[in-house]
Amino acid sequence: MTYQEAKTLLKEHGQEHLLAYYEELSEEGKAKLLKAIEELDWSFEDALANPVDMTGAGRDIRPIGGLSLAEIEKNREKYEAVGVQAIKEGKVAAVLLAGGMGTRLGVDGPKGAYDIGLTKPLYIFEQQMKNLQEVVEKCGVYPPLYIMTSDKNHDATTSFWQEHGYFGYPATLVKFFKQDMAPAVDFDGKIFLETKDMPALSPNGNGGWFSSMKRAGLVDDLHEKGVEWLNIYAVDNVLQRIVDPAFVGASILAGVNCGAKVISKNDPYEKVGVLCLDGERPDIIEYYELTDAMANEKTEDGEYAYRFGVIMNYLFRLSQLEKIADQRIPVHIVKKKIERLCEDGETRKPDVENGKKFETLVVDLIKPMGSVLPFEVVREKEFAPIKNKTGVDSVESARELLKRNGVIL
Repeated sequence: MTYQEAKTLLKEHGQEHLLAYYEELSEEGKAKLLKAIEELDWSFEDALANPVDMTGAGRDIRPIGGLSLAEIEKNREKYEAVGVQAIKEGKVAAVLLAGGMGTRLGVDGPKGAYDIGLTKPLYIFEQQMKNLQEVVEKCGVYPPLYIMTSDKNHDATTSFWQEHGYFGYPATLVKFFKQDMAPAVDFDGKIFLETKDMPALSPNGNGGWFSSMKRAGLVDDLHEKGVEWLNIYAVDNVLQRIVDPAFVGASILAGVNCGAKVISKNDPYEKVGVLCLDGERPDIIEYYELTDAMANEKTEDGEYAYRFGVIMNYLFRLSQLEKIADQRIPVHIVKKKIERLCEDGETRKPDVENGKKFETLVVDLIKPMGSVLPFEVVREKEFAPIKNKTGVDSVESARELLKRNGVIL
C-alpha cells in the first residue's frame, strides 16, 4: 500500500490521524505503518453502529438436559470405543487457545510458559501436553495440534515450544497461527496510535479462533488430514483433558454439532457461564444474567436446573463451523484502559478507562452450532484454572488440585 492509498482509505473512514507522524518515520517505520493500515479490520465500525443487545432481553431461557457423571460412567465403555476409533482414524484435532500473556501472574511472556513447579520446572503448556499424551498412549496415534497465539506472544510461544522439543510431540503435527487483531478506539471511535508507526491493536477475543484458522489457511490442512472434529481448550486450565475418547464418542453418538465439557455448579451463584436453551436452540447464559429464581431453581432430583457450568473445553463439528463461518456473531464492546501514544510522544497506559476494545467469545458460537451435548466431568479432576497468582482460581489452588491428582510438582 502506498502513502496516497493509505491516505485515501483513512479519509473514507475518518481516521486520517493515523498518518500524523508519517514524515517523522524512518523508511522502515513508514513501511510498517502502511502495512498495518492496509491490514486493519474495519468491522468494528459495524459493531459500533449496530451494537448487539447483550442484556438477554427477549430470550426464552430454559434448562437443558445433558449427560450426568452417573450416566457417563454407566456407558463409558461404549463412548470410549467410538471415541478411540474416531481418534485412530484421524478425525479429531486439538486446538489450544494460547493468545494470552502472563501479566496477572507477574511475568512478561506467554501464559502457557509459566512455571507452576515447586521442586522442578513444570510449565502450563507441559502439563497440558502430559494430559494429551495419555490419549496418545491409549489410541496409538498423535492427534494434530493447532495453537493459537497473538501478535504479542507469537514469537515467544513458538520459540518456547521449539526449545522444549514440543514436549515430546511430533513437530510436524504442531501448527501455530495468530489470532486476528482488532483496533482499539477512543470513545469517539477514533483508532488509537500505540506508537508513531503502529495503530493500537488487541486480540479480537477467543470467539475468533476459527476465522483466524481459516485466514491462516489451516482449514485446508484439516481437510487434507481428514479431520471432522475440533476440540478447543483454554491454556489456563492445567487439568484439562484434551481429545478425551469418552467425550468424543458421546458427542458423536448423540448426533450433535457440538459437545461441551461442564462441571456441576457448587453454588447457585458460581461465576461460570451456564449451558441452557434459548427456545429450542442451545445457548450459554452468563452467571450475572441468571435471576435469583433461575439460579435457585431445582429439578425433581434436587439438582440445580441451571447447573451445567462451562469450562472452555468444546468439541466442534468442522462441517457446521464452515457453514456458519460467515455469520456474524456478537461483538462485545468492552471499556478498557488502553495503552496509547500520548501528546508528548511517549506510550503509556492510563489510570482510567479511556476507550473501547472489540471481542468475540467462544460462548457465542454455541447457538449457531444448533445442537450441543453437555458432558459432565468431575470438577476436582478436570478444572484447575489459573487466572491469578494467589487466592481463588490461582497458581496456588491449581497446585493443590494437581497434587491431589498425583502430579509431582
